[in-house]
Amino acid sequence: MNKRAESKWHMLALALLALLMVSSCREDDIVVPITTDDTGEQIITDYLGMYVLCEGNMGSNKATLDYLDLHTGTYLKNIFPTRNPQQVKELGDVGNDVKIYGSRLWLVVNCSNKVEVCDAETATSLGHVDIPNCRYLAFNDGYAYVSSYVGPVGGSSVQGSVYKVDTLSLKVVGQISVGYQPEELAVVGEKLYVANSGGYEAIQGRPYDRTVSVIDLNTFKEERRIDVAPNLFRLRADSHGQLWVSSRGNYADYPSRLYRLKADAKGQMVKVDSVDVPVSDIALRGDSLCFVGTSYDENWNTLTNFGIINTESGKLIADQLVKDTTPLETPYGLMIHPLTGDIYVMDATNYVSSGWLFCFDSNGNFKWKTSTGDIPGHACWFVKQTIKK
Repeated sequence: MNKRAESKWHMLALALLALLMVSSCREDDIVVPITTDDTGEQIITDYLGMYVLCEGNMGSNKATLDYLDLHTGTYLKNIFPTRNPQQVKELGDVGNDVKIYGSRLWLVVNCSNKVEVCDAETATSLGHVDIPNCRYLAFNDGYAYVSSYVGPVGGSSVQGSVYKVDTLSLKVVGQISVGYQPEELAVVGEKLYVANSGGYEAIQGRPYDRTVSVIDLNTFKEERRIDVAPNLFRLRADSHGQLWVSSRGNYADYPSRLYRLKADAKGQMVKVDSVDVPVSDIALRGDSLCFVGTSYDENWNTLTNFGIINTESGKLIADQLVKDTTPLETPYGLMIHPLTGDIYVMDATNYVSSGWLFCFDSNGNFKWKTSTGDIPGHACWFVKQTIKK
């Protein structure tokens, strides 16, 4: 028997063992076993795999965690229940972000008001942190920073916060107010930057927030806010220490765009220019900022665009990333393999049923696809060095 076959039999044995454990822990629940798919491709590097967090439909408690094993070419769906049979409600309601820090896998579960923390190698739970209406993660010097709307999901608008969590004890050790409905965060030097959206503000007839909060990590205090554009969302730092922040606009007379922020002569981050493209997700590789953008026409038909921006010049250098977008229904998330350049597109399809993970080579040629959980939109790489304790 070859190594690949041995590996598959080993995974099958583990899955069967886990199901036996589940049957004893969940007497009254129906447990869905792990299902697998063979992508037909093995990629042997220090990048062992990719965790894919699927949001699931709001209110349905259907957030799931999938795993792409790059070494065997196997895609495993919904691994959390069998790895954690003691969790009666499984992962929770609406998976919103996933990242690995050290040897731990962090999962933001928005409507369940928690951040689940697991062993990165096994995906077994080590505990969770209770944070209301939590959104996104960033890490620095042994701390996790979690953006939070603070108020209840879908409720009235209140000022948002960033929670500071000790990554070893999983205790909240600080909280700082920022703008309204904060989204993604990024660390540059000794500053934490937070994109504020103001989505709940707009629902209540007030203007969207349009600022990026600047937090000093040494004092954990908000220093100032940078005026950028309404309804900010994605926020990523590139290799030049610049920030890229997406605006979803106001869905009327202010279009969705991508903005660049960089340090001025005084070392303060300021808005310098923008690229006139809608951006839903970003994947950085070297000096290339790859993006996918989903927008809508006047009849609410989905419009999708891909492209590449040179981060040094700030210019759009390609309006294509994959050669044939026909198979894609609703591109929702994007990942680029740092070594091979392979492009992974998470497709949410109709937002109510299983999605797809598409793989294209570095030139944009289709390679394979596999079914995922509902609304795949967030992913992170599992790297060999990560498993060191």
